[in-house]
Amino acid sequence: MLETEKLLRDLIALPSVNPASLPPGDARAGEQRVGDFLAALAARARLDVQFREVFPKRRNLLASFSPGGRVKQRILLAPHLDTVNGTEEQFNPRTRNGRLYGRGASDTKGSVTAMFAALCEMSRKGKRPTGTEIVFAGLIDEEGGQAGSRALAADRFKADLAIVGEPTRLKVVTAHKGLLWLRLETRGKSAHGARPELGKNAIHSMAQIVCLLQTHYTAQLKRRRHPLLGSPTVNVGVISGGTQPNIVPDCCSISVDRRTLPGETETSVRREILALLRQNGLEASCDDHKQAPCLPLETNPRLPLVAQLLRQFRQPKPAGVDYFCDAAILAQGGIPSVAFGPGDIAQGHTADEWISIAEVDRAKLMLVQFLRSLP
Repeated sequence: MLETEKLLRDLIALPSVNPASLPPGDARAGEQRVGDFLAALAARARLDVQFREVFPKRRNLLASFSPGGRVKQRILLAPHLDTVNGTEEQFNPRTRNGRLYGRGASDTKGSVTAMFAALCEMSRKGKRPTGTEIVFAGLIDEEGGQAGSRALAADRFKADLAIVGEPTRLKVVTAHKGLLWLRLETRGKSAHGARPELGKNAIHSMAQIVCLLQTHYTAQLKRRRHPLLGSPTVNVGVISGGTQPNIVPDCCSISVDRRTLPGETETSVRREILALLRQNGLEASCDDHKQAPCLPLETNPRLPLVAQLLRQFRQPKPAGVDYFCDAAILAQGGIPSVAFGPGDIAQGHTADEWISIAEVDRAKLMLVQFLRSLP
Protein backbone atom coordinates (compact mmCIF):
# COMPACT_ATOMS: atom_id res chain seq x y z
CA MET A 1 0.00 0.00 0.00
CA LEU A 2 1.28 3.47 -0.88
CA GLU A 3 2.07 5.53 2.21
CA THR A 4 0.76 8.99 1.47
CA GLU A 5 3.30 11.05 3.37
CA LYS A 6 6.22 9.31 1.68
CA LEU A 7 4.60 9.65 -1.74
CA LEU A 8 3.97 13.35 -1.21
CA ARG A 9 7.53 13.92 -0.01
CA ASP A 10 8.87 12.12 -3.09
CA LEU A 11 6.68 14.21 -5.41
CA ILE A 12 7.76 17.52 -3.85
CA ALA A 13 11.42 16.49 -4.10
CA LEU A 14 10.94 16.04 -7.87
CA PRO A 15 10.73 19.58 -9.29
CA SER A 16 8.03 19.96 -11.93
CA VAL A 17 8.02 23.71 -12.43
CA ASN A 18 6.01 25.10 -15.29
CA PRO A 19 8.58 26.23 -17.89
CA ALA A 20 6.72 29.52 -18.35
CA SER A 21 8.15 30.72 -15.03
CA LEU A 22 11.75 29.66 -15.71
CA PRO A 23 14.57 30.66 -18.08
CA PRO A 24 15.11 28.31 -21.05
CA GLY A 25 16.99 25.15 -20.19
CA ASP A 26 16.43 25.31 -16.43
CA ALA A 27 16.84 21.83 -14.93
CA ARG A 28 13.69 22.17 -12.80
CA ALA A 29 11.39 22.73 -15.78
CA GLY A 30 8.68 20.36 -16.88
CA GLU A 31 6.55 17.55 -15.53
CA GLN A 32 8.49 14.61 -17.02
CA ARG A 33 10.26 13.51 -13.82
CA VAL A 34 7.01 13.34 -11.87
CA GLY A 35 5.17 11.68 -14.76
CA ASP A 36 7.84 8.98 -15.14
CA PHE A 37 7.93 8.39 -11.38
CA LEU A 38 4.15 7.93 -11.16
CA ALA A 39 4.09 5.76 -14.29
CA ALA A 40 6.54 3.33 -12.70
CA LEU A 41 4.43 3.15 -9.53
CA ALA A 42 1.27 2.68 -11.61
CA ALA A 43 2.78 -0.22 -13.54
CA ARG A 44 3.79 -1.82 -10.25
CA ALA A 45 0.16 -1.46 -9.11
CA ARG A 46 -1.03 -3.30 -12.25
CA LEU A 47 -2.64 -0.22 -13.76
CA ASP A 48 -2.76 0.36 -17.50
CA VAL A 49 -0.36 3.21 -18.29
CA GLN A 50 -0.04 5.49 -21.27
CA PHE A 51 1.45 8.89 -22.04
CA ARG A 52 -0.06 11.44 -24.40
CA GLU A 53 2.40 14.01 -25.66
CA VAL A 54 1.26 17.63 -25.57
CA PHE A 55 4.62 19.37 -26.09
CA PRO A 56 8.06 17.82 -26.64
CA LYS A 57 9.05 16.14 -23.34
CA ARG A 58 5.77 17.28 -21.73
CA ARG A 59 3.12 14.57 -21.63
CA ASN A 60 -0.14 13.88 -19.87
CA LEU A 61 -0.03 10.66 -17.87
CA LEU A 62 -3.06 8.35 -17.96
CA ALA A 63 -3.22 5.41 -15.52
CA SER A 64 -6.38 3.31 -15.72
CA PHE A 65 -8.11 0.72 -13.56
CA SER A 66 -10.63 -1.00 -15.82
CA PRO A 67 -13.51 -3.39 -15.13
CA GLY A 68 -13.31 -6.98 -16.15
CA GLY A 69 -16.14 -6.57 -18.66
CA ARG A 70 -17.73 -3.78 -20.65
CA VAL A 71 -17.09 -0.20 -19.51
CA LYS A 72 -20.42 1.40 -18.58
CA GLN A 73 -19.07 4.62 -17.09
CA ARG A 74 -15.73 6.34 -16.58
CA ILE A 75 -14.54 8.44 -13.65
CA LEU A 76 -11.59 10.77 -14.26
CA LEU A 77 -9.29 11.84 -11.41
CA ALA A 78 -7.45 14.82 -12.87
CA PRO A 79 -4.87 16.77 -10.83
CA HIS A 80 -2.13 18.79 -12.49
CA LEU A 81 1.52 17.84 -12.15
CA ASP A 82 3.15 21.26 -12.61
CA THR A 83 3.90 23.87 -9.96
CA VAL A 84 5.07 27.46 -9.89
CA ASN A 85 8.74 28.14 -9.28
CA GLY A 86 10.34 27.96 -5.85
CA THR A 87 13.60 28.26 -3.97
CA GLU A 88 15.99 25.35 -3.55
CA GLU A 89 14.77 24.93 0.02
CA GLN A 90 11.16 24.54 -1.14
CA PHE A 91 12.04 21.40 -3.10
CA ASN A 92 13.41 19.84 0.10
CA PRO A 93 10.21 18.62 1.82
CA ARG A 94 10.08 18.92 5.59
CA THR A 95 7.52 17.95 8.21
CA ARG A 96 6.56 20.00 11.25
CA ASN A 97 3.56 19.67 13.57
CA GLY A 98 1.62 17.43 11.21
CA ARG A 99 2.22 19.69 8.22
CA LEU A 100 4.33 18.89 5.19
CA TYR A 101 6.08 21.94 3.75
CA GLY A 102 7.35 22.29 0.19
CA ARG A 103 6.59 23.66 -3.27
CA GLY A 104 3.39 22.14 -4.58
CA ALA A 105 2.35 20.61 -1.24
CA SER A 106 -1.06 22.27 -1.48
CA ASP A 107 -1.18 23.27 -5.15
CA THR A 108 -1.45 20.57 -6.08
CA LYS A 109 0.75 17.59 -5.25
CA GLY A 110 -1.43 16.89 -2.23
CA SER A 111 -4.27 16.15 -4.66
CA VAL A 112 -1.94 14.11 -6.89
CA THR A 113 -0.98 12.03 -3.86
CA ALA A 114 -4.55 11.47 -2.63
CA MET A 115 -5.95 10.61 -6.07
CA PHE A 116 -3.09 8.39 -7.19
CA ALA A 117 -2.96 6.56 -3.86
CA ALA A 118 -6.74 6.04 -3.95
CA LEU A 119 -6.51 4.45 -7.39
CA CYS A 120 -3.62 2.21 -6.33
CA GLU A 121 -5.63 1.19 -3.27
CA MET A 122 -8.52 0.15 -5.53
CA SER A 123 -6.15 -1.90 -7.67
CA ARG A 124 -4.39 -3.46 -4.66
CA LYS A 125 -7.68 -4.93 -3.41
CA GLY A 126 -7.74 -7.03 -6.57
CA LYS A 127 -11.51 -6.95 -7.09
CA ARG A 128 -12.24 -5.01 -10.25
CA PRO A 129 -15.41 -2.93 -10.58
CA THR A 130 -18.11 -4.46 -12.74
CA GLY A 131 -18.77 -1.50 -15.03
CA THR A 132 -16.73 1.55 -13.99
CA GLU A 133 -13.34 2.52 -15.37
CA ILE A 134 -11.29 4.83 -13.17
CA VAL A 135 -8.62 6.92 -14.88
CA PHE A 136 -5.95 9.01 -13.18
CA ALA A 137 -4.90 11.84 -15.50
CA GLY A 138 -1.78 13.71 -14.44
CA LEU A 139 -2.13 16.88 -16.48
CA ILE A 140 0.60 19.26 -17.56
CA ASP A 141 0.65 23.05 -17.77
CA GLU A 142 -2.23 24.08 -15.51
CA GLU A 143 -0.05 26.89 -14.15
CA GLY A 144 0.54 28.12 -17.72
CA GLY A 145 -1.94 27.89 -20.57
CA GLN A 146 -3.70 24.72 -19.37
CA ALA A 147 -2.40 22.86 -22.43
CA GLY A 148 -2.79 19.47 -20.74
CA SER A 149 -6.52 19.70 -20.10
CA ARG A 150 -7.08 21.45 -23.43
CA ALA A 151 -5.32 18.59 -25.24
CA LEU A 152 -7.38 15.98 -23.40
CA ALA A 153 -10.59 17.82 -24.30
CA ALA A 154 -9.45 18.26 -27.92
CA ASP A 155 -8.82 14.49 -28.11
CA ARG A 156 -12.53 14.05 -27.30
CA PHE A 157 -11.68 12.07 -24.20
CA LYS A 158 -14.94 10.83 -22.69
CA ALA A 159 -15.85 10.50 -19.03
CA ASP A 160 -19.03 10.63 -17.00
CA LEU A 161 -17.44 12.70 -14.23
CA ALA A 162 -14.10 14.46 -13.79
CA ILE A 163 -12.87 15.16 -10.27
CA VAL A 164 -10.19 17.79 -10.81
CA GLY A 165 -7.54 17.94 -8.10
CA GLU A 166 -7.35 21.36 -6.48
CA PRO A 167 -6.92 22.52 -2.86
CA THR A 168 -10.62 22.88 -1.95
CA ARG A 169 -10.33 21.93 1.75
CA LEU A 170 -12.09 18.64 0.97
CA LYS A 171 -15.17 20.39 -0.43
CA VAL A 172 -16.80 19.42 -3.73
CA VAL A 173 -16.66 22.52 -5.91
CA THR A 174 -19.21 22.80 -8.73
CA ALA A 175 -18.55 26.44 -9.70
CA HIS A 176 -15.49 28.59 -10.13
CA LYS A 177 -14.78 31.98 -11.65
CA GLY A 178 -13.35 32.51 -15.10
CA LEU A 179 -10.29 34.56 -15.92
CA LEU A 180 -9.73 37.33 -18.45
CA TRP A 181 -6.48 39.23 -18.91
CA LEU A 182 -7.15 42.44 -20.78
CA ARG A 183 -4.66 44.92 -22.17
CA LEU A 184 -5.80 48.53 -22.36
CA GLU A 185 -3.76 51.12 -24.23
CA THR A 186 -4.04 54.91 -24.38
CA ARG A 187 -2.49 57.02 -27.12
CA GLY A 188 -1.24 60.58 -26.76
CA LYS A 189 1.19 62.94 -28.46
CA SER A 190 4.85 63.28 -27.57
CA ALA A 191 6.43 66.66 -26.87
CA HIS A 192 9.44 68.14 -25.07
CA GLY A 193 9.11 68.10 -21.29
CA ALA A 194 9.76 71.84 -21.25
CA ARG A 195 6.61 72.43 -23.33
CA PRO A 196 4.17 69.73 -22.12
CA GLU A 197 1.20 71.78 -23.31
CA LEU A 198 2.20 70.92 -26.89
CA GLY A 199 1.66 67.20 -26.27
CA LYS A 200 -0.98 64.88 -24.89
CA ASN A 201 0.08 62.79 -21.92
CA ALA A 202 -0.99 59.15 -22.40
CA ILE A 203 -0.01 58.28 -18.81
CA HIS A 204 -2.36 60.92 -17.44
CA SER A 205 -5.21 59.50 -19.53
CA MET A 206 -4.40 56.02 -18.27
CA ALA A 207 -4.22 57.19 -14.67
CA GLN A 208 -7.82 58.35 -14.97
CA ILE A 209 -8.79 54.95 -16.40
CA VAL A 210 -7.03 53.09 -13.58
CA CYS A 211 -8.84 55.19 -11.01
CA LEU A 212 -12.17 54.56 -12.76
CA LEU A 213 -11.62 50.79 -12.89
CA GLN A 214 -10.50 50.47 -9.28
CA THR A 215 -13.30 52.63 -7.86
CA HIS A 216 -16.46 53.05 -9.95
CA TYR A 217 -16.14 49.78 -11.92
CA THR A 218 -15.25 47.79 -8.79
CA ALA A 219 -18.34 49.16 -7.04
CA GLN A 220 -20.45 48.29 -10.10
CA LEU A 221 -19.18 44.69 -10.03
CA LYS A 222 -19.95 44.31 -6.33
CA ARG A 223 -23.63 44.75 -7.12
CA ARG A 224 -23.57 41.44 -9.05
CA ARG A 225 -23.79 38.27 -6.99
CA HIS A 226 -23.56 34.54 -7.69
CA PRO A 227 -24.86 32.24 -4.93
CA LEU A 228 -21.58 30.28 -4.75
CA LEU A 229 -19.03 32.70 -6.18
CA GLY A 230 -19.94 36.13 -4.90
CA SER A 231 -19.03 39.06 -7.12
CA PRO A 232 -16.74 39.39 -10.14
CA THR A 233 -13.55 41.36 -9.55
CA VAL A 234 -11.11 43.58 -11.40
CA ASN A 235 -7.44 44.26 -10.66
CA VAL A 236 -4.97 46.46 -12.53
CA GLY A 237 -1.76 44.46 -12.15
CA VAL A 238 0.72 45.99 -14.61
CA ILE A 239 1.25 49.51 -16.00
CA SER A 240 3.82 50.61 -18.58
CA GLY A 241 4.38 53.95 -20.31
CA GLY A 242 6.85 56.62 -21.21
CA THR A 243 10.55 56.55 -21.96
CA GLN A 244 12.13 59.32 -19.86
CA PRO A 245 11.00 62.20 -17.63
CA ASN A 246 11.59 65.01 -20.14
CA ILE A 247 9.38 63.52 -22.88
CA VAL A 248 5.59 63.71 -22.82
CA PRO A 249 4.57 60.04 -23.22
CA ASP A 250 2.53 59.18 -26.30
CA CYS A 251 1.61 55.64 -25.18
CA CYS A 252 0.64 53.89 -21.97
CA SER A 253 -0.73 50.40 -21.34
CA ILE A 254 -2.11 48.41 -18.44
CA SER A 255 -2.79 44.72 -17.91
CA VAL A 256 -6.03 43.95 -16.10
CA ASP A 257 -7.10 40.76 -14.34
CA ARG A 258 -10.89 40.34 -14.52
CA ARG A 259 -12.51 37.37 -12.75
CA THR A 260 -15.79 36.46 -14.38
CA LEU A 261 -19.03 34.80 -13.31
CA PRO A 262 -20.95 32.16 -15.28
CA GLY A 263 -22.74 33.95 -18.11
CA GLU A 264 -20.04 36.60 -18.60
CA THR A 265 -17.89 36.42 -21.73
CA GLU A 266 -14.81 38.17 -23.06
CA THR A 267 -17.01 40.08 -25.51
CA SER A 268 -19.48 41.24 -22.87
CA VAL A 269 -16.72 42.33 -20.46
CA ARG A 270 -14.82 44.28 -23.11
CA ARG A 271 -18.03 45.92 -24.23
CA GLU A 272 -18.95 47.09 -20.73
CA ILE A 273 -15.45 48.44 -20.01
CA LEU A 274 -15.34 50.43 -23.26
CA ALA A 275 -18.85 51.75 -22.60
CA LEU A 276 -17.79 52.87 -19.11
CA LEU A 277 -14.79 54.72 -20.58
CA ARG A 278 -16.96 56.47 -23.16
CA GLN A 279 -19.46 57.52 -20.49
CA ASN A 280 -16.62 59.23 -18.64
CA GLY A 281 -15.04 60.89 -21.66
CA LEU A 282 -12.09 58.49 -21.84
CA GLU A 283 -10.75 56.44 -24.72
CA ALA A 284 -8.53 53.35 -24.95
CA SER A 285 -8.15 50.19 -26.96
CA CYS A 286 -9.01 46.97 -25.14
CA ASP A 287 -7.75 43.52 -26.18
CA ASP A 288 -7.62 40.07 -24.58
CA HIS A 289 -4.06 38.83 -24.08
CA LYS A 290 -4.66 35.33 -22.72
CA GLN A 291 -3.73 32.79 -25.39
CA ALA A 292 -6.86 30.70 -24.77
CA PRO A 293 -10.20 31.39 -23.09
CA CYS A 294 -10.51 30.68 -19.35
CA LEU A 295 -14.25 30.49 -18.89
CA PRO A 296 -16.06 30.03 -15.58
CA LEU A 297 -17.38 26.68 -14.39
CA GLU A 298 -20.92 25.88 -13.33
CA THR A 299 -21.80 22.19 -13.07
CA ASN A 300 -25.30 21.12 -12.12
CA PRO A 301 -25.07 19.58 -8.62
CA ARG A 302 -28.18 17.49 -9.39
CA LEU A 303 -26.38 15.41 -12.01
CA PRO A 304 -26.52 11.83 -10.69
CA LEU A 305 -22.79 11.28 -10.16
CA VAL A 306 -22.26 14.76 -8.71
CA ALA A 307 -25.20 14.28 -6.35
CA GLN A 308 -23.81 10.88 -5.35
CA LEU A 309 -20.40 12.41 -4.66
CA LEU A 310 -21.96 15.09 -2.45
CA ARG A 311 -23.96 12.48 -0.53
CA GLN A 312 -20.94 10.22 -0.14
CA PHE A 313 -18.91 13.11 1.27
CA ARG A 314 -21.84 14.22 3.47
CA GLN A 315 -21.75 17.68 1.96
CA PRO A 316 -25.23 19.30 2.08
CA LYS A 317 -24.55 21.76 -0.74
CA PRO A 318 -21.77 22.36 -3.28
CA ALA A 319 -19.05 24.96 -2.90
CA GLY A 320 -17.63 27.61 -5.21
CA VAL A 321 -14.11 29.05 -5.51
CA ASP A 322 -12.79 32.29 -6.97
CA TYR A 323 -9.82 30.81 -8.86
CA PHE A 324 -9.72 29.22 -12.31
CA CYS A 325 -8.69 25.60 -12.91
CA ASP A 326 -8.79 22.73 -15.42
CA ALA A 327 -12.36 21.79 -14.44
CA ALA A 328 -13.91 24.42 -16.73
CA ILE A 329 -11.86 23.24 -19.71
CA LEU A 330 -12.85 19.60 -19.24
CA ALA A 331 -16.47 20.69 -18.79
CA GLN A 332 -16.31 22.64 -22.06
CA GLY A 333 -15.05 19.41 -23.63
CA GLY A 334 -18.23 17.62 -22.56
CA ILE A 335 -17.15 16.05 -19.26
CA PRO A 336 -19.24 17.04 -16.20
CA SER A 337 -16.56 18.34 -13.85
CA VAL A 338 -16.03 19.31 -10.22
CA ALA A 339 -12.94 20.27 -8.23
CA PHE A 340 -11.91 18.51 -5.03
CA GLY A 341 -8.79 17.99 -2.99
CA PRO A 342 -6.92 18.48 0.26
CA GLY A 343 -5.28 21.77 1.20
CA ASP A 344 -6.20 25.42 0.98
CA ILE A 345 -5.59 27.72 -1.99
CA ALA A 346 -4.41 30.32 0.53
CA GLN A 347 -1.23 28.23 0.89
CA GLY A 348 -0.65 27.81 -2.84
CA HIS A 349 2.28 29.71 -4.37
CA THR A 350 3.41 30.99 -0.95
CA ALA A 351 6.95 30.99 0.46
CA ASP A 352 5.98 28.52 3.21
CA GLU A 353 3.49 26.39 1.26
CA TRP A 354 2.22 23.49 3.35
CA ILE A 355 -0.52 20.90 3.67
CA SER A 356 -1.92 18.86 6.54
CA ILE A 357 -0.79 15.23 6.19
CA ALA A 358 -3.99 14.10 7.94
CA GLU A 359 -6.04 15.98 5.33
CA VAL A 360 -4.24 14.20 2.46
CA ASP A 361 -4.99 10.87 4.15
CA ARG A 362 -8.61 11.93 4.61
CA ALA A 363 -8.92 12.91 0.93
CA LYS A 364 -7.60 9.50 -0.13
CA LEU A 365 -10.06 7.70 2.16
CA MET A 366 -13.00 9.78 0.88
CA LEU A 367 -12.11 9.02 -2.73
CA VAL A 368 -11.69 5.30 -2.07
CA GLN A 369 -15.10 5.17 -0.39
CA PHE A 370 -16.74 6.97 -3.31
CA LEU A 371 -15.04 4.81 -5.93
CA ARG A 372 -16.00 1.63 -4.08
CA SER A 373 -19.64 2.78 -4.06
CA LEU A 374 -19.71 2.71 -7.87
CA PRO A 375 -20.89 -0.35 -9.80
